[in-house]
Amino acid sequence: METWSTATIQAFRHALLTWYDQEGRDLPWRHDHDPYHVWVSEIMLQQTQVNTVIPYYQRFMAAFPTVTALARASEPDLLKAWQGLGYYSRARNLQRAARQIGDDYHGEWPRTAAALQDLSGIGPYTASAIASIAFGQVVPAVDGNAFRVFARLLRIDADIAQPKTRQLFTEIIQPIVDPQRPGDFNQAIMDLGSSYMTAQKSDPAHSPVRAFDASWRTGTVDQYPVKTKKPRPKLVPYYGLIIHAPAGYLLVQRTRQQMLAGYWSYPLVPQAELQDPEATAPATLTADLATLHQRWAADYQIPATFAPLGGAPVSHTYTHQRWQVRLLVATLTKTPPLTFYPGKWVPAAEIAALPLPKVQEKMMTRWAQRQAAAKQ
Repeated sequence: METWSTATIQAFRHALLTWYDQEGRDLPWRHDHDPYHVWVSEIMLQQTQVNTVIPYYQRFMAAFPTVTALARASEPDLLKAWQGLGYYSRARNLQRAARQIGDDYHGEWPRTAAALQDLSGIGPYTASAIASIAFGQVVPAVDGNAFRVFARLLRIDADIAQPKTRQLFTEIIQPIVDPQRPGDFNQAIMDLGSSYMTAQKSDPAHSPVRAFDASWRTGTVDQYPVKTKKPRPKLVPYYGLIIHAPAGYLLVQRTRQQMLAGYWSYPLVPQAELQDPEATAPATLTADLATLHQRWAADYQIPATFAPLGGAPVSHTYTHQRWQVRLLVATLTKTPPLTFYPGKWVPAAEIAALPLPKVQEKMMTRWAQRQAAAKQ
């Protein structure tokens, strides 16, 4: 790893912030230093690209313009505003933290990175981003961009997949942060990491800080940052049940014990649930269809006979799981009561008003495509 002298650090700050003043991205949450705006944007930007976040951020702020409004929001309204962004626990943590600010801090924000981490869903990076941008605390905000930028600038070969590496980078970057403009410094690093120093197809030769880039000088840019690969998400096969009756489609709200809690979808049945654990022969679609028919008729009093929709399964990947949903369809001539099933019949025109996860949107799109093809 390379080290910088005090003069080099000062020259780096000047080059970085001069470029940022001229070329920094014009983003809606940068129009002021309101901690609420910084916080919501940073939570939305986790695992999500800037261009995707902008319209969500603007709609979210229109719906919940203050911390108090967010704290008082109903769960359906909150989930609907977050719909499509994924990682839905982020939305619930936002509301929990908003309520903490009102209940525990009397509406006043904690002003340091350490204190901000007491709020639900705020980790070291987000706390440092808020503290530096909104309150001027001189702390580095170490996220993927900072890992990549400083690993290349200083040729740091520590594995960024290891939790202990964050503290190492924090200690290395801390004396480099501009003490007069810590928030702008951190945002400039974000912009640098998303432009000239991206993970793929970077352009270090034209970077405003190329004179300080040890990896570019040595032709080793592609070697940084060092990161061991994560295991692939586990494949989880489901059946997605499209059950429609005169009253509409059967939808169920996912429980707090399930992924996507609070969102509505067609009934999703893990294929493993239909299989006898002591069976020696592999499961077949015919056997699964028979089991589903029996279960729905006997347990739920819904006489649904399922047939495959056809086509490839709907696929959706989460951090640790990759769902493959094989769609099955059942058409009922009468609408049975849902005495024994915790769902509801929803007219087609009203489904979009519910908070829906991305996998449900994909299933609905596939169903609509099949219906359109059948009419041709």
